[in-house]
Amino acid sequence: MVLPNQLTILRIILTPFFLFFFLSSDPFYKKISLGIFIIAALTDWYDGWLARKFNYITTWGKFWDPLADKILTSSAFLGFAILGVVELWMVIIILVRDFIVTGLRAYADYKNFSFPTSYYAKWKTFIQMTFLYYLLAVYIGSHTEQIYTGNEQLFSLLMNEYLVYFTMLLITLITFHSGVDYLYKNRTLIAKLIRNKN
Repeated sequence: MVLPNQLTILRIILTPFFLFFFLSSDPFYKKISLGIFIIAALTDWYDGWLARKFNYITTWGKFWDPLADKILTSSAFLGFAILGVVELWMVIIILVRDFIVTGLRAYADYKNFSFPTSYYAKWKTFIQMTFLYYLLAVYIGSHTEQIYTGNEQLFSLLMNEYLVYFTMLLITLITFHSGVDYLYKNRTLIAKLIRNKN
């Protein structure tokens, strides 16, 4: 169990703690949740760096590392859906798409098949994460009295329901389309993977 894999496990363990604190009505707990999310996100960057630098690349890591990332980000999107900040149906589409593609890629790696990641998919992930960090920072800032007081109009603008809704809708459409595009372009590889599943 090399260090990058230990960090992957840590990221999975931190996820329910993040969600618990994030959904709390206590503003202090919400700030703790942001710290937990940042720490978990840093483990993702650090374990990837370690794996590449010291060649700590394992079959276990190939499967669980991307899955741990999706578990963390999905919990954040679900948290916002539970709080009514974003629409649940949009979150479900994003989760289903990401877990299907991530699971497929992880299984392909396990079977020594190479499924390339397109620039489109990378941009999708970048847009998702940028919006997620934006929501986390603004939402938790709006629940921090020292920051919120005197900046009510600014936070009202930053968390405008139409802004959040249509941005999330755009991200949902991009995510869904990128998933369909990924499956279509890799249909031949997917067919080979199915034929070689045993």
